[in-house]
Amino acid sequence: MKPFERISNPREIRRRLRLNQQEFWSRIGVTQSGGSRYESGRNMPKPVRELLRLVHIEGIELAKAKGGDFEVVSYLKATNPRLYRRLSKAAVRKNGRRKQ
Repeated sequence: MKPFERISNPREIRRRLRLNQQEFWSRIGVTQSGGSRYESGRNMPKPVRELLRLVHIEGIELAKAKGGDFEVVSYLKATNPRLYRRLSKAAVRKNGRRKQ
């Protein structure tokens, strides 16, 4: 998924992760009521879409990430997608998390 690409169904992402609205949306700094509106079809701002992608699709914890980390990830993904996928899979195996 490209940065800022339209996320068509955040509710489906949340359900696949088996999180309630409070758990899902609070991880990216959105209130439960705000997240509910996005799940009901309200237009999601680009920064919220990007945070959703990074946290819930890419699996990056915001508390541990620095601004430069996002730039490096974005650059690597754009310039060498095969290496990015390989590193991503290795990180998932090492951390014991399954990528959704």
